[in-house]
Amino acid sequence: MVLVVQKYGGTSVGSVERIQTVAQRLLKTVQAGNSLVVVVSAMGKTTDGLVKLAHEISANPSRREMDMLLSTGEQVSIALLAMALQELGQPAISLTGAQVGIVTEAQYSRARIFSIHTERISRHLDEGKVVVVAGFQGISSLNDLEITTLGRGGSDTSAVALAASLGAARCEIYTDVPGILTADPRLVSDAQLMDEITCDEMLELASLGAKVLHPRAVEIARNYGVPLVVLSSWTDAPGTKVISPTPQPRSLDDLEIARSVDAVEFDTDQAKVAMLRVPDHPGVAAQLFGEIAGQDLDVDLIIQSIHEGNTNDIAFSVSKGILKRAEAVAEAIAPALCSPTNPRVDEAEVLVESNIAKIAIAGAGMIGHPGIAAQMFTTLANAGINIQMISTSEVKVSCVIDAADCHQAIAVLCDTFNIKSSPARLPISENVETLHATSLHSNPVRGVALDQNQARLAIRYVPDRPGMAARIFSILAEQAISVDMIIQSQRCRVIDGIPTRDIAFTVAQAEAENAQKILQEAAPILGYGEVLLDADIAKVSIVGAGMIGQPGVAAQMFAALSQHKINIQMITTSEIRISCVVNKEQGVTALQAIHQAFGLAGNQQIEVPA
Repeated sequence: MVLVVQKYGGTSVGSVERIQTVAQRLLKTVQAGNSLVVVVSAMGKTTDGLVKLAHEISANPSRREMDMLLSTGEQVSIALLAMALQELGQPAISLTGAQVGIVTEAQYSRARIFSIHTERISRHLDEGKVVVVAGFQGISSLNDLEITTLGRGGSDTSAVALAASLGAARCEIYTDVPGILTADPRLVSDAQLMDEITCDEMLELASLGAKVLHPRAVEIARNYGVPLVVLSSWTDAPGTKVISPTPQPRSLDDLEIARSVDAVEFDTDQAKVAMLRVPDHPGVAAQLFGEIAGQDLDVDLIIQSIHEGNTNDIAFSVSKGILKRAEAVAEAIAPALCSPTNPRVDEAEVLVESNIAKIAIAGAGMIGHPGIAAQMFTTLANAGINIQMISTSEVKVSCVIDAADCHQAIAVLCDTFNIKSSPARLPISENVETLHATSLHSNPVRGVALDQNQARLAIRYVPDRPGMAARIFSILAEQAISVDMIIQSQRCRVIDGIPTRDIAFTVAQAEAENAQKILQEAAPILGYGEVLLDADIAKVSIVGAGMIGQPGVAAQMFAALSQHKINIQMITTSEIRISCVVNKEQGVTALQAIHQAFGLAGNQQIEVPA
């Protein structure tokens, strides 16, 4: 018999009728000749209700008691689903995370899985039972039996981890949409279903807020080569396959991301072009990168920092072989970028740096773990290495440094993050070639995401010396504040003989005011200027492995925003993702405009059940 792991979210089991519908689907799966493990979330809004109850008792309930409380939601679901299966004549047993033997680290509310003791599950499967497992939970050890929860998306993580531990043929994630879509169907009515997507693409989309899969679950699937499918709970449509590379053998001990960073990457074939004092109005980035794309020049990193007055700075990196052509384009377009509304603004200045290298750390373990970027910056600072550019995604932090420092940077970062050998996964470009050579969608962009729950902080006039970024982000990490986008400006201002640059970053809105207060208190000690907060922002992003080596994708995104008079406030990129910060009230329009610009619309509207 083939072993299958299925997971059903809270909406799928939100009522007795829906639980009975799920039971009928499970019965068909068993009758088709499969052994079955089912992971279930709490019913509907049960978890939200429990959180509300807790806060009616205490303004700051202990995390241990919250885990004890929240874990009860899944126990209701698994018991009812097991009963529903038994009523259909199918033997079934419900098991909590503790009974299954899901052992986690001793971190309440955000624990990660060390290992799963599968003996009991295997015994019940051999008896012909469907094993119904409570998602989202485990225990800290087999001795003290402290209940822990896995945090947001924990049931996805439970399911994929069980599939890896049991050697399941596949893991099926059932949800309220028919699979992975090109955008949120609640915001983009003609979002299109994808037949398949790579793990790397899914990891970026998931970390950008696409709620169909949690990035921790995607990372486990990629690490262990678990065949992963996302399907609808309401139809028999084939859904979306999430394609993993062939994994290297690895232990099932420390199963879930044993370390936050799983790769140190570098590229010495890099040069930087920076344009200072470009006008701050819609269309500038589109014009610049449109000209670059017109010359068939491929750009790697792109960053745009916060504005200063009526101007801001844009910097990008290219391979050294095309630097002269990229510089010529920038020099030619600089006079044309003079602000038509303020001709007194200084003409844009073009700066070129050829002796640079890009160094990056990558890993889904960075998500929800404050301080990883700070740890990278501290490591480089302790080695006396200054950072010239910073660009981040949720799963990668990239820094541009002096080329002469690259070898040392690799060594100290590998030592800090305990990277002792080549990363288990192939470089993204090889993933695309080996996994998707015959099936990769012709469109370089696979999906578009919007995050409206972020705020931006900007620190003015940060002294430009090694260690400043490390100290700033270490202060935030000590207060458990997670940082998303980080951008360091290219413009240098000399204040009292000290060169300074601005640093801007985004955080969750709920943490923004506290972050601003903490940084303002540290300003006299660290010697930077004012700390500005803007909560009226949204982040819109495109993702696609086909963007690699495809000039013009960024220009197409920027042009779509320009056509709708949407000003870009910040830009940051990774190899397969471009993110822009825009005004919050324009966020949905930006999402829809970009989705349309890349021809991602489908022929039918996707309806999401209430």
